[in-house]
Amino acid sequence: MSDQTRSSNIRVLLVDDQALVRAGFRIILQSEPGIVVVGEAADGAGALDLARSLHPDVICMDVQMPGVDGLAATRSIVEDPSVHSAVLILTTFDREDYLFAALQNGASGFLLKNSTPEALIRAVQVLARGDALLAPDVTRRVIERCVSPRDAPTVTRTSEVSGLPDLTERESEVFALLAQGLANSEIAGQLFLGEATVKSHVSKVLMKLQLRDRVQAVVFAYEHGIIVPGVTLND
Repeated sequence: MSDQTRSSNIRVLLVDDQALVRAGFRIILQSEPGIVVVGEAADGAGALDLARSLHPDVICMDVQMPGVDGLAATRSIVEDPSVHSAVLILTTFDREDYLFAALQNGASGFLLKNSTPEALIRAVQVLARGDALLAPDVTRRVIERCVSPRDAPTVTRTSEVSGLPDLTERESEVFALLAQGLANSEIAGQLFLGEATVKSHVSKVLMKLQLRDRVQAVVFAYEHGIIVPGVTLND
């Protein structure tokens, strides 16, 4: 394979302790032109070694594995300066504490293992572009874990939160929808803006708050009490 061909493909590393699961993911992903599975690992230790040597664009990571699990592996991969891979967590939600820890450890996307093949392909493509992906069910669970049920449903401007940079009114609106897991196209529809304009606002929000991606934005919003579930922009 030439260097030009290699660079045009999305390189994926599969990490799961079940060989049949890895085989299924490989068949699904390699059925899509432009996606190549470059390696497989059965645990987190193997994932880190292969991430360093193979330089995949996206790592599809199971959470519960023997030895080094997906949480520890995700943290090691994100913190390793020689690795520039986005981590997609594939989970069954058996352990919500694992899910939230993976968010904090730097995963860029989450998908249920019972999702459709099309959803898996799309998730890999989204992460390879440098974006982040949260399934609606994941967003809901993150919200439920981050926020106390006693909290009132409010949207707080960042200027009202001590130590945080202020956002413009439009940036705050975009942030409110971003933190609910909406894609740029959905935000554009709700705010009657072009997608390019929304993308610009999202970039400014992430830059001002010093956040890596949309996943960190969701965690940030709810950890700081900026956004609480059950609120709309008209509340």
